[in-house]
Amino acid sequence: LLSRGASGVPAPAPVEFGPGFRLPPSPNAHLLAPPGMDLPAHGRFGPWAVPREAVWAALKQAAAEQPRTFPLAEWPERLQAQWVARTRLMNFPDIVVGQVVEAEGGAGLVLYSRSLLGWSDLGANAARLAAWRAAVERRLPG
Repeated sequence: LLSRGASGVPAPAPVEFGPGFRLPPSPNAHLLAPPGMDLPAHGRFGPWAVPREAVWAALKQAAAEQPRTFPLAEWPERLQAQWVARTRLMNFPDIVVGQVVEAEGGAGLVLYSRSLLGWSDLGANAARLAAWRAAVERRLPG
């Protein structure tokens, strides 16, 4: 029986995006972060000269329009949320984490997508975050 929505995944906990954050050794995760943030990011984007709450709202709106994506957990006090994104063909669960952060020049956004199953994702997490990034950027100035 296939799990649906956000069911069937480990209990969520906030992700600490600090200097000690490490990507898994497998190539099945992708990380985007603001310039200057001490993270092993695959790409950089932002920040925006808007209040952090505006980026938070844009993130949540962008997540709501993604296919096969379901809310998992939210920590509003840290402006972090997590979603389960199910793969199209096999229904595998991937976890997407978004956190709004203070960045030089405004509000930044960390986006992290990782597979829960398998070693390689064949670029699925990078493609997913490209779509999320574009959806957020459409909602913000500049």
